[in-house]
Amino acid sequence: MAILIKTPAEIEKMRISGIALRKVHNALAPTVAPGVSTMDLEKVAVAKIAELGGIAAFKGYHGFPAALCTSINQEVVHGMPNAKRILKDGDIISIDCGVILDGFYSDAAVTYAVGTASPSTRKLLDTTLASLEAAILECQVGGRLGDIGAAVQEMCEGAGLGVVRDFVGHGIGRSMHEDPQVPNFGTRGKGPRLKAGMVLAIEPMINAGKPEVKVLPDGWTAVTVDGSYSAHFEHTVAITKDGPQVLTR
Repeated sequence: MAILIKTPAEIEKMRISGIALRKVHNALAPTVAPGVSTMDLEKVAVAKIAELGGIAAFKGYHGFPAALCTSINQEVVHGMPNAKRILKDGDIISIDCGVILDGFYSDAAVTYAVGTASPSTRKLLDTTLASLEAAILECQVGGRLGDIGAAVQEMCEGAGLGVVRDFVGHGIGRSMHEDPQVPNFGTRGKGPRLKAGMVLAIEPMINAGKPEVKVLPDGWTAVTVDGSYSAHFEHTVAITKDGPQVLTR
């Protein structure tokens, strides 16, 4: 495992990429509503990325056809935008997006409740987001990679939720996926030591039911085996001597 250490100048470039990505998410947020298609969301993202002078990181990546991953309800990750997929009241949708700016990648995801959320749905969303924030706090020089996953696992399993094992976070920089893998489960005090200059995409993928997932015949869309809803939140985080810096905040 070769974990690439970024210089302060490189982290600053990644921050600029992350700010652009946040502007994309900010443009998408008010668009999420009943009656909107996932292709409508894709068009908003494509236009905003172009306006900002960026490149859609996902489009064409291993053949993926879109700038966004739009995953609804029981879809965990990698759902593909489609003009026929119309959001309904009570749905949830994970919108995952990446931007390349000046050669550096940023990656972030948000799960939205569409219209009215049930108490169980709200618990899923709130707990998943809180687990991401807990994981970010573990991004301290001298800590261990296992501390990050343990923070997610402890919070989510403690709330009776299922932590997905099949998909994990990752290092990020001049490439979308770099070492190390960043699981959402783990043992505190285990794994590589965290060093200043590491940049990680931390992304809890949490199911309301059991953790098992399967990939649909399209080769991309991952869904929960038991049909339960799934939430996904993600930030790109730099580890620095002054503590974690969330580059996509």
